[in-house]
Amino acid sequence: MVKGGLIVFVGLFVFLTLISLLIPSRIVTTRAETVQADSLRLYNEIADLKNWKHWHPVFVQDSNKISFSSSTTNVNDYAAWESNNRKVKIVIVERSFPFIKVLLQSEGEDDVENILSLREVQEQGNMQVQWTSITKLKWYPWEKFSGIFIEKMSGSGFQSALTSLKIYVESHQ
Repeated sequence: MVKGGLIVFVGLFVFLTLISLLIPSRIVTTRAETVQADSLRLYNEIADLKNWKHWHPVFVQDSNKISFSSSTTNVNDYAAWESNNRKVKIVIVERSFPFIKVLLQSEGEDDVENILSLREVQEQGNMQVQWTSITKLKWYPWEKFSGIFIEKMSGSGFQSALTSLKIYVESHQ
């Protein structure tokens, strides 16, 4: 009886592991928002982490708990804070008009690469801000299966931040 249960358990584990190998190890989440603003004004808003307090929900809520690097225009600038007893840090790893690339570093988790980029749209005076997040997963079955839900969970946060950016920039021109 125990031997049969063990065989079924091992067989199920092997089956789930093989199925998880078919799930991609990179999850890409993309959200975009069209903003009526000058490209340089919009770029300055996303390229300086200290400006995120104007529009990013996390920075708006916890602006007094967030510490920033002394510089605001260099690569490796960062913003750091604590969330749920974990240290979280956003580090700018590349900054070149019309995009910035940042790493979201959370204690106990793998880094998540995020790219905020600007693109012109056909309508005069409008720019599209696109937020792309790339999450790399390990080969573990439970991590691969959890990756199915990452896009749903994080995508709404990106959209909320982009909507707040649109409202802020359009009302402060």
